[in-house]
This record gives sequence, structure tokens and C-alpha cells, in this order.
Amino acid sequence: MTDSFIAEARREQIILACIDTLEEVGYNNLSLTKVAKKARISTGLISYHFNDKLDLMNHTLQYLLAKQHDFISNKVILAQSEAKQLEAFIEAHLTYQETHYKHNIALIEIVFNARNEEGVPYYRMEEEDEEDAHRTILLDILKDGQQNGEFSRSFQTDILASFILGAIEERMLKANSSIPMENYSDELIKMVKKLIV
Repeated sequence: MTDSFIAEARREQIILACIDTLEEVGYNNLSLTKVAKKARISTGLISYHFNDKLDLMNHTLQYLLAKQHDFISNKVILAQSEAKQLEAFIEAHLTYQETHYKHNIALIEIVFNARNEEGVPYYRMEEEDEEDAHRTILLDILKDGQQNGEFSRSFQTDILASFILGAIEERMLKANSSIPMENYSDELIKMVKKLIV
């Protein structure tokens, strides 16, 4: 076992403890000491792997986004047509939210509470030239479907992508909804199908 493999495993252990701590106490009450306690390691060991709380938050955010992106893109890539890819995208996104509740909470806590070195909240730091990875996947599906004639050209891809992502994100904020995820997914897919024909 190499040193870099051990270091990477330790970093992931700390990030997972950070996710648990964010879910339990929130961003504002999180400290490296609490994360260390959750990970059952010393605070000094966290400081060895991460410069400070902000550095740990940045790495945790990257980890959360990468895990979610991998889950969704791996489902989409298996689908044979754009219509099936669109279904897979919606189902995978909603399934991930349902099965990774702590990850959702940690993501929300970081995005809405963390600030960069200049004091700008993360949710206001969106680069104009940098598309959200999920939005990019969705836009590609919609554009490809229009180009090959599988979808009608009667809708604007940007607007439909915003509608779909908005419906998905709305569900994330209502984790304890009385509507089962499968029903929500089925209804959303039915609505979207009516818009793309």
C-alpha cells in the first residue's frame, strides 16, 4: 500500500466525517474539532491534510459534486436514445437525492453558508462561462434529441432544462414529502415527455 493511497483514504475519511458533521450540526456550528471527533482522529491530523475549515469545505464540496455527477452520468450513458437518457437523468438525479440524504444536506449547508476568502457566499460565485455539470448533461441530451429529430424543436432547451432541474431541486428541499420518489419521478417524466414531442 503506497503512502499516497493511505493519504487519499485518510482524506476521504475526513471528508465523510465532515459530511456527517454538517448534517448533524450545520455549517455554522461545525469545527475541525467536531469533525475530528466524528472521524475518531486528532484535529492535528485534519490540519495535516487540509489547511483550514475553508479548505476542508472546498474539498468536501468537490467530493459531493463528483459523487453526484458520477452517479447520474453513469446511468445516463447506458441509455440508448435521447428520450431514454432524459428519463435516466431524471430518475438518477431523484434516486441520488433519496439515497444520499446526508450528502444533500451537506451540499446545501456548504453552498448557502460558506464564503470564499473575499467573503462572497458560494451560491453567488457562479462563473458565467462555467456551466453546472448536471445542466450541461441535460442540455446535451435536449439539443441532441432536437438535432436528430427525436424531440420537437418547439421548445427552448435552456428553458426546459431550468424547468426540469427546478423540479428536481424542489424535491431535494422536501425530503420528507408524502409523495413517494418513484411517483414524483414518473409524474415529472410524463410532464416532460409532453413538452418534447
